Amino acid sequence: MKKLFVNGYGSIGSRITSFLKDDPEITVFGIGKYSPDEKVTDAISRGLNVYVPERKLDDFSNYKISGTIESALDECDLVIDAAPGGHGYKNKKNLYEPKNIPAIYQGGESTVGDESVSDLLFNSRANYDHALGKKHVMQGSCNVTGMGRILEPLREKFGNELVRFDVTLVRRWADIEQTEKNVSDTIEMTEKPHHGDDVKLYFGKDAPLYVRAIKVPTRQMHLHIMDIRFKETAPKPSQIHELFGNEFGVATLWTAKGTKDIRDYAQNMGGFNFTDTNMIHIHANMTTSIGDTVQLMYSDDQTGIVIPENHMLLQAMLFDKSYEDAFAHTESIFHMKEKKQKLQEKFTKNN
Repeated sequence: MKKLFVNGYGSIGSRITSFLKDDPEITVFGIGKYSPDEKVTDAISRGLNVYVPERKLDDFSNYKISGTIESALDECDLVIDAAPGGHGYKNKKNLYEPKNIPAIYQGGESTVGDESVSDLLFNSRANYDHALGKKHVMQGSCNVTGMGRILEPLREKFGNELVRFDVTLVRRWADIEQTEKNVSDTIEMTEKPHHGDDVKLYFGKDAPLYVRAIKVPTRQMHLHIMDIRFKETAPKPSQIHELFGNEFGVATLWTAKGTKDIRDYAQNMGGFNFTDTNMIHIHANMTTSIGDTVQLMYSDDQTGIVIPENHMLLQAMLFDKSYEDAFAHTESIFHMKEKKQKLQEKFTKNN
């Protein structure tokens, strides 16, 4: 059994540890915490061992701490870095490389420039095999992961019939748990969003993909509006929906009026952790096909979508599993098919 350390216990870290407790192949050795707050108590109450930086031991004197992060890493086979964006690179240089421990990084880091954490940005739908045996890999962000679940099936099906993709990202302002973060009453434009460049790291640097982004005052998911242009007449909406019928982590919904409808359903139904669906949701009633263009609209579970991706990635890095074996194991932990079925039955097409 492999030992895994999760360095950070925010939106990503808390979710990853929740699912990994059900994985018989992995033991969560502990989590890393940097601030003495209520999340320390939460982690301990869940039976997790909490480790802190050696220099901060005195700050956690009121908690039952299991030791230092530095010592914990000596006992582990892999670390999932779930620290805030930018800290992953520092952790790589100060902790992971000196201790020769493989690491997975999250979407707030970079794969280019002086502070690159890896030369590979992972998307299980596009480049799973590239992660086999790698020491340092970056998991794509929620938006980047979501686009991969749409773009790759389209490319496989239509290939040279595709001309270009124009995507507008309507990004949420803050996560549900980020209660300390105010949601401003404004729509904020994003200059030079990184998401398109990130997607091209697995989709191809010359891919005709053009991305713009805005941020809106909600905590209830991201929304992507994608215009897909074809050389000839575009496929019918029904053909697009059929393409995603058996896709992992893509639910086709007809009657959800908004993203909060989906989140509320996940909160009230069994089988959904943290009110997450762990997938994207095609809003099928909004799909149109006019001339050479299909317009597709889908929402992206910003807090949950990358969690099964992290699980797929660690299987490539730790166990050298084939894609098929890793996929089956992730499905046994996350029950994505069951969640997808529940969502599609709840928001089915009205006759």
